[in-house]
Amino acid sequence: MSVQNQEYEYSQSEERIGLITEKPLDKLEHKKGTTWYASVFLVVNAALGAGLLNFPQAYERAGGLLVAILIQAVFVVFVLCALLILAYCSDLKKTCTYQDTVLTVCGQNAQRASAICLTAYCFGTCITFLIIIGDQWEEFFLSVAYNTFCHDNPWYMNRITTIMVTSTLLILPLCFPRRIDFLKYPSMVGVVAIFYVVAVVTAEYFQPHDSQDIIIKTRPDKWMDVFIVVPTICFGYQCHVSVIPIYSCMEGRNIRDFSKTAGIAMLICVITYTGTAAFGYLTFGDKVTSDILLSYDHSPVILIAVILIAVKTYTTYPILLFCGRASFECLWIDLRRLSPDVIKSHEKLRHIVITIVWFIATIILASFIPNIEVVIQLLGTLAATFIFIFPGMCLLVTNLKEVREKGTWSRKNRFLFAVSAAFLILGAFIFGLTLTQSIMNDIDKGVSADKSKYTC
Repeated sequence: MSVQNQEYEYSQSEERIGLITEKPLDKLEHKKGTTWYASVFLVVNAALGAGLLNFPQAYERAGGLLVAILIQAVFVVFVLCALLILAYCSDLKKTCTYQDTVLTVCGQNAQRASAICLTAYCFGTCITFLIIIGDQWEEFFLSVAYNTFCHDNPWYMNRITTIMVTSTLLILPLCFPRRIDFLKYPSMVGVVAIFYVVAVVTAEYFQPHDSQDIIIKTRPDKWMDVFIVVPTICFGYQCHVSVIPIYSCMEGRNIRDFSKTAGIAMLICVITYTGTAAFGYLTFGDKVTSDILLSYDHSPVILIAVILIAVKTYTTYPILLFCGRASFECLWIDLRRLSPDVIKSHEKLRHIVITIVWFIATIILASFIPNIEVVIQLLGTLAATFIFIFPGMCLLVTNLKEVREKGTWSRKNRFLFAVSAAFLILGAFIFGLTLTQSIMNDIDKGVSADKSKYTC
């Protein structure tokens, strides 16, 4: 789950095109693009992320492999259709970002709503990354200094200290540059990290392990539990904000080539997520943790995975902050109706203040939120808006406009109306249900830190 691919990110002035300037969005210049098969890896990189670590536990809570895989299969169809809808709608005005597509099709109010959702989503994802950093440091200390970490518990090994100090040293300096192109090379480690985790989880299942006391579910405890996996699926497959910049930079921008890109990318994601979730869940059963790496014994193989995930997280946080900051700034400028002179004169100060406040707020929240499941459940509800609600709105408005122009409802228009209605209804249902479920679950069961049999 990456919100924006750094190779297709824009500077803040370019982000505001179509929102606070009068420059037509279809006049933007495009560089020579990538091929459809190269774009596959960009979409995969945008989709695969921190959600992978939570998939095994989501399978457990949903009622086991069969139920979770069936739910995932249904939602992947909608995820793929949403990608094609967004590509189609972006072609109408040749837009290059998610927000500008919503703006040109649905209007400024819808664009503002998408900006609010995007800001909240980026903020929450940054919190998730910091929680993962805390988890990885805990696993690292358990591997290299178990007695000191568990018995002496020095302040410099404290979770809050490790998150605050390492993030301030390694993340904050990367958040101030105007562009983040320089992160493209270290971010490649992220792709390696994800596939390494998949390989480790798969290999560990076939290694001797204690499976006597674990419980493998074959059905949910309550029928409503089948929807518990939905936020994790939405969070894991959410690449829709990134996909329009990727599509706009393709050679021969067209739906036919993009459908091949999206189809193959989703197939890779399905195999990756399902394999990790299935083998991780079958290994630990009901004892699986929200961060799958915390469930494993300490070994060099797991330690390498921990280090790779940490590097991915340190280099991905600035990308999410960049996207969220740009979205928040555009929203702030739009709502306050700032003049171009005021925008320019306060740009540097605004850039610094937003960055520092954002960073401090995420540090504070991540220090006291005990595990990533809490945040992912809430982020999954926001991801549903990007996957279902906004694409459904775009398709509905585009279809109704075509009907008004033709003056008649064709079979195609009726079909598209039904599809857009399905997206909107399902999106609203998922948003309301999963948000309510996550809140009720936290109230009923409480929120506690991950504790596997290998932790202190």
